[in-house]
Amino acid sequence: MNTLSYKTVSANKNTVNKEWIVVDAEGEILGRLASQIAKVIRGKHKPEFTPHVDCGDNVIVINADKVKLTGNKLSEKVYTRYTGYPGGQRFTSPKELLAKHPERLVEKAVRGMLPKNRLGRQLFKNLYVYAGTEHKHEAQQPKPVKF
Repeated sequence: MNTLSYKTVSANKNTVNKEWIVVDAEGEILGRLASQIAKVIRGKHKPEFTPHVDCGDNVIVINADKVKLTGNKLSEKVYTRYTGYPGGQRFTSPKELLAKHPERLVEKAVRGMLPKNRLGRQLFKNLYVYAGTEHKHEAQQPKPVKF
């Protein structure tokens, strides 16, 4: 029996094939969209997935301001952050976030689905979110993807 055909191939930084994709978030549900984006950024959709290597694709999200939240999440969900000072706990709703910085809503959702370590912080840099339909990555020739 030929055992060479059963060797496990482990990807590394030099052998990984990274692509660019564009996702249109218009009318998409935030959590479902974010989980698909996180899977692509992590590289879990590829057969050569390696858990400790950045083998995912670069994802460009357009129309982030047109994403939907189901139920009463738009007004009742709360994002909490802390300034570092006593009494510095700040609360924000998705409605306020969508009005001021619509890109951050998608970014927060995707970041929460990535690993909480150095690899996760590195993977997050492969996400580019834009509120409108225009983006500055045309030179990379991204492929449009529909989830």
